[in-house]
Amino acid sequence: QVQLVESGGGLVQAGGSLRLSCAASGRTLSTNAMGWFRQAPGKEREFVAAISWNSGTTDYADSVKGRFTISRDNARNTVGLQMNSLKPEDTAVYYCARGKSYYIRPGRDEYDYWGQGTQVTVSS
Repeated sequence: QVQLVESGGGLVQAGGSLRLSCAASGRTLSTNAMGWFRQAPGKEREFVAAISWNSGTTDYADSVKGRFTISRDNARNTVGLQMNSLKPEDTAVYYCARGKSYYIRPGRDEYDYWGQGTQVTVSS
């Protein structure tokens, strides 16, 4: 079984930066795409970013393009999300997830393992 653990969430002011990390255990994920999703209260979980560990291909939601950067370190089996120029609208619980295959996809049902989530709160 694959276990994902997020860290790095917290309270930040608008315009600030925050870096999230996701540590994977149970299996090396070098051939699986990895993604970040977020969910605000009363809203559906939405795609944020994804990365293919082998190809280096990335994809971002339009709402975070130019502000967020996804990265991965296969040797450490970790995935990062650097978030800059944060806005109150970015407030949500952020989840990392493992893709079901090598390909990166934006849909929730295309990921099979999920972390517990880490809260990110951006104040005005």
